[in-house]
Amino acid sequence: MKQTTRKRLRKMLYIFLIFIVTITIGTLLFLQHPLFGKTASGERLITVQNSENFRNDKFQNLSETPDLTEGITYPDIFKDMFFNKSEYAIPTDSIPTEKTNLLDKNIEENFMVWFGHSSYFMQIDGKKYLVDPVLTENASPIYGTNTAFKGANNYTVEDLPEIDYLLISHDHYDHLDYTTIKNIKSKVKHIVCGLGVGEHFEYWGFDKNKIIEKDWNESFEIDSETKITLTPARHFSGRGLKRNQSLWTSFVLKTKTMNLYLGGDSGYDFHFKEIGDTYGPFDLAILENGQYDYKWKYIHMLPDEVLKAASDLQAKRLFPVHSSKFKLANHSWKEPLEKITTLNDSAFVVPIITPKIGSFIDLNNPNQSFEYWWKDVK
Repeated sequence: MKQTTRKRLRKMLYIFLIFIVTITIGTLLFLQHPLFGKTASGERLITVQNSENFRNDKFQNLSETPDLTEGITYPDIFKDMFFNKSEYAIPTDSIPTEKTNLLDKNIEENFMVWFGHSSYFMQIDGKKYLVDPVLTENASPIYGTNTAFKGANNYTVEDLPEIDYLLISHDHYDHLDYTTIKNIKSKVKHIVCGLGVGEHFEYWGFDKNKIIEKDWNESFEIDSETKITLTPARHFSGRGLKRNQSLWTSFVLKTKTMNLYLGGDSGYDFHFKEIGDTYGPFDLAILENGQYDYKWKYIHMLPDEVLKAASDLQAKRLFPVHSSKFKLANHSWKEPLEKITTLNDSAFVVPIITPKIGSFIDLNNPNQSFEYWWKDVK
C-alpha cells in the first residue's frame, strides 16, 4: 500500500515538473516574438550607458520612485483586481466618436485629432506628427487580455497620411504597439524617442538613419523655427523581463506659431515646474489622466495632480488623455474625466478641452469648446 502511494506521489511530481518545464519553455519561446523588441546593443548601448540618467544598470527617475505607494503590497493589488472590481470599469454603451478625415486637410490648418488613450495626430505649421499610436484592438502582448472599449477603436492605419515625425514617449505596449508600428512603417519619415527605444525600431526593420534618439533636455531642430526637446517624466519602461533599459520621456514641441507640451506617462514631481520655468508657458499641455490608483501614485498622476502639473507648466489649456479606450486600472472608465472636470469646475485652474475620439481640435482657436460627452454614456 505504501509503495503504491509512493508511486502515485512520484507520478504526480513528474507531471508537475513536466508542467513547469513546459510553461517555462513556452514562455521563453513566446518572449522571442518580435513584438517584445530588443534592448540596446553596440554603439547604442554605449550611448545609453554614458547617459547621466543611466545608473546601476538601468535608467533612473529624477526622484526616488517606488513601484508602489508606501504600505501597499502586490497582494493588495491582486485582491482589488479579483475581489474589489469597479462596477463600471468598462462601458456598457459604445463610446461616442467622430471621424475627421485626415487625408484631405489643407496643409495650412493647425489641428489635432485624438485616437483615444494616449494616441493622437497633429498637423502644425505644415508638418504632421503622430504620437504613441495604438490603432489596434489590443494594448497587451497577449491578444484579448486588454481590448479596446466598444466603439473606441475607430481609426486604422489606412486613415493616416504620411507622417513627418513619429514621437514615442516610452516603450510600454499601450504607447508603442508593434502591430500599428509595423503597419505604418512605409508612412513614417522620422522617429523621435528616448535613448534605447530606437533598438526596437531598428529590430523591426526601420532605417536607423530615420531614428532620432535623445536624452532628457536634449533638443534637435527640424528647421529654423521648429524644435523638439525631450524632457523628463516620472515613470518606467520595459517590454520584457528587464525594466528601465530604455528612456521614458515627455516632449516640448516649439514651432513658429505655438508651444506644446506632450506629456507621456508620468507621476507628479518637481520636473513639471522646472519644465514650465525653462520652456513654458505652453499654449496646450497634453497630460495623462487615467489608469491611476493611489497604490501606484508615483508613476501615474491622480486628477488633482494633473491640475497641479498643468499649473506648474504654465499651460494656457489642458488636454487630459490616457482614458476612454483601455482598462488598465481599477476605476470606472469615465472617472478620470469626471474627476478632473469637477475639480476644475469648482476651483478653476486651467481651461480644459474634452474632445470625443476623432473630433477636430482647432489649435488656432483657444476658445473652442467641447461638451462633457461622457455624461450620458453608461
